[in-house]
Amino acid sequence: MKLFNFAIIKLTLCLISGILIGYFFEWPLTCTLYIISGLIIFLSISFIIAKKQFLKTIWFGLFAFLTMIFIGILAVNVHDEKNFKNHYTHFNFENDSLKTITFRVKEVLKSNAYYDKYIINILEIDDLSVRGKSLLNLQKDSSQAPLKVDDILVTKTVLKDIAPPLNPNQFDYKKFLEKKYIYHQLFTNTSPLLKVQSEKKSFLGIANSIRNYINSKLKTYPFNPNELAIINALLLGQQQDISEEVYSNYTNAGAIHILAVSGLHIGIILLILSFALKPLESFKQGKLVKTTLLIFMLWGFAIIAGLSASVCRAVTMFSIVAIAMNLKRPTSIFNTLAISMFILLLIKPMFLFDVGFQLSYLAVLSIVIIDPLLYKLWKPKNKIIDFYWHTLTVTVSAQFGILPVSLYYFHQLPGLFFVSNLVIIPVLGVILGFGILIIFLALFNILPVFLAKAYGYAIHLMNRFVGWISHQEQFLFKDIAFSILYVFVSYVLIFSLIYFWKQKHYKSYGILLMSVLVIQGAFIYTKYNSPENQFVIFHKNRFTLVGNVTDNVIHADSNFDSLMLSKDRIIRDYVVGNHIKTIQNNTLKPIYMLNNKTLFVIDSLGIYNIKSFQPDYVLLIQSPKINLNRLIDSIKPKYIIADGSNYTSYLDHWEAICKKRKLPFHQTSKKGAFIIDY
Repeated sequence: MKLFNFAIIKLTLCLISGILIGYFFEWPLTCTLYIISGLIIFLSISFIIAKKQFLKTIWFGLFAFLTMIFIGILAVNVHDEKNFKNHYTHFNFENDSLKTITFRVKEVLKSNAYYDKYIINILEIDDLSVRGKSLLNLQKDSSQAPLKVDDILVTKTVLKDIAPPLNPNQFDYKKFLEKKYIYHQLFTNTSPLLKVQSEKKSFLGIANSIRNYINSKLKTYPFNPNELAIINALLLGQQQDISEEVYSNYTNAGAIHILAVSGLHIGIILLILSFALKPLESFKQGKLVKTTLLIFMLWGFAIIAGLSASVCRAVTMFSIVAIAMNLKRPTSIFNTLAISMFILLLIKPMFLFDVGFQLSYLAVLSIVIIDPLLYKLWKPKNKIIDFYWHTLTVTVSAQFGILPVSLYYFHQLPGLFFVSNLVIIPVLGVILGFGILIIFLALFNILPVFLAKAYGYAIHLMNRFVGWISHQEQFLFKDIAFSILYVFVSYVLIFSLIYFWKQKHYKSYGILLMSVLVIQGAFIYTKYNSPENQFVIFHKNRFTLVGNVTDNVIHADSNFDSLMLSKDRIIRDYVVGNHIKTIQNNTLKPIYMLNNKTLFVIDSLGIYNIKSFQPDYVLLIQSPKINLNRLIDSIKPKYIIADGSNYTSYLDHWEAICKKRKLPFHQTSKKGAFIIDY
């Protein structure tokens, strides 16, 4: 049966189309509601007519698909609280003014070196009842306990905009938060926080309390912080406490998916629970009771794990499988995936842009499609060899499916991913099973210390093995330039290869050749659109960094050492984003000749006594003590640029002078990198 013969798959694709349209184009909420109402009327009429017709027409299907597209648009609008009148952004609050803000903690995020981070729901601003999410940055204080989910607090602070990236091709944290409907952030410390008593508890708050209780029990046993963090990730779905080093090791080893609770973990947990509840099948209606309990337990685990995109996807899919098994109906994995995606996107449309959500579905789809083809290549008679061979084919299949998206988001390829997966995945079921037992025994204070030590040592060995794999740097390919165009053409090539593998005839051969031509076209287009002659003044706090691109080579000039420059992400992000092959590090020059344009650099010495030319651009660095009015009168520049190495007081003074003299002034700390195409 062809894939698109399943109606749910067509409807899911229409829903996805609607979500994309709703996200990238503004659709008024009332207008969308009117259109959907009209479409439902036409859909009902076409259904009644179609029932009476002998020959079927396309109208019912057409109206069904259009309705679903607009339902996708509506889902985006309805879930965005900004579309409601009581969202805090609709009230005329003065910028940079102190406000009394009452908020409820919604989610605990991973901390950085200076702040504990939380997602909060704003309840009141200056006694005005409002709604909307925000990001809270709470200054670290070791003497104060961290905030908990559902805590209600009052503080006096300023609502700040989330800054966009200041340099080209940097990660856009502002856009990332907007997809979670977060538009502002708060900065405060613990001293002005006033806690408000509240009896109301949400599901996530209850789940957080359960996780904290479990952790309080586990901390009484001899687990070190890294072991406890991995237990939290594997069994409780929380990665906040994983150290940067351990997280980086798992990423570089191609084993990061092991730490994210997903289909693999849920499948193993389902098998364990199904085995434990098997005696119920001997009773009348026992299968129904077992299935109901399984679904409740799986969703209870999903809530405790924080309802992440990958957890929701896996639990939804396995819930559908469990229901189908109880009804004794055959299930198609494609149907099951489509139903789970359909349900999740209706409830959480922004999951579509979640990296974990995308990788989860792509991995499962590629395993279902590619693994049978690879597994057929060799069928070992030895069961142990067969097990490891199948594990390898599943791992390679999943990697094929997620590779283009993974390269687009992370720009690296762990060459030894199959080694880490071949070692860890076969024992992961044992680790998860014993982990559940460890938590159960710890909750009742009957966990033997030797068993806790043995389990902790097993986690320690896994961490050490992953660390060893990650340090084989010759097999880790970093900074791979991969654009969104490459993602699409890569999937065209993968699908054409699968089609050719399954059906070797002239049509599949022609499609394969066409996909190769599409790939070549993408390479040519990318090369044609890469910057040929471009000068970039990057924003970097306390330092100066410029890049001069000529003939696919960037000359990176700076006033800091080459070792620091080689590790700097600003240049690496620019190089990867623009498909530049070579970096040459140099010291900063006083003058840059850019064809018919000239840029003059004035550093802390403040020397600018030049008579041979008048520069088009003047770059001020390291807070030079100059009289800017005199400089402008003397060398008559067309543009003044000040980078991140200058004092803030100097920048404000220079900006005021340029504004008064109507001379363009570019401050990189406000406007981002300054780019000159020449």
